[in-house]
Amino acid sequence: MLASEDPALVAVLNRAQELGFLGPGLIEPHIDHAERFARAHFGPDPKRALDLGSGGGLPGLVLATTWPQCQWVLLDANERRTTFLQQAVNELGLVSQVEVVRGRAEELAHLPHWRASRDLVTARSFGPPAVTAECAAGFLHAAGMLIVSEPPDSDRRWDVPALEALGLTIGPESNGCQVLIQSTLCPTRYPRRVGIPAKRPLF
Repeated sequence: MLASEDPALVAVLNRAQELGFLGPGLIEPHIDHAERFARAHFGPDPKRALDLGSGGGLPGLVLATTWPQCQWVLLDANERRTTFLQQAVNELGLVSQVEVVRGRAEELAHLPHWRASRDLVTARSFGPPAVTAECAAGFLHAAGMLIVSEPPDSDRRWDVPALEALGLTIGPESNGCQVLIQSTLCPTRYPRRVGIPAKRPLF
């Protein structure tokens, strides 16, 4: 079944929209946008993934149904959003596959349980490229993949030397998503303290 044809998922996302966690408009385009992350991914299906700033559940909830063998973490710092996400995971029967975590990426990415633990990190409207890259890199193991939603007709927004400092290299842009590869492990000094990546971005 396509995600857009799953009535339970559509109902959950409609509720996210009513709560202000998703933008306006029909839900189907939001789902299609989330499915672009899967189409941008290449190589073996991910086994352990994390969605940064999961908010209303996109793309995380859609991708969890796309890759049912993948263990997901939906990470968000906001209590209202994580409460909603946990309810959504319960309603969709994804409890054994999806963990909802409230916290800051800058802190969690330094904990042994989380460091270099993910095949895939996704981000949709998490923040500017420099913030997203720095907050994501610590979660990825070598050869892990970061997929970030890109706005239409965006100029090249990724600075190669700054990404290399994080161990990231630029991969292909596909279906409105930018792919980055964790070619080497992220240095232990990154990410910097909470708020610093946004206040003093690397690029």
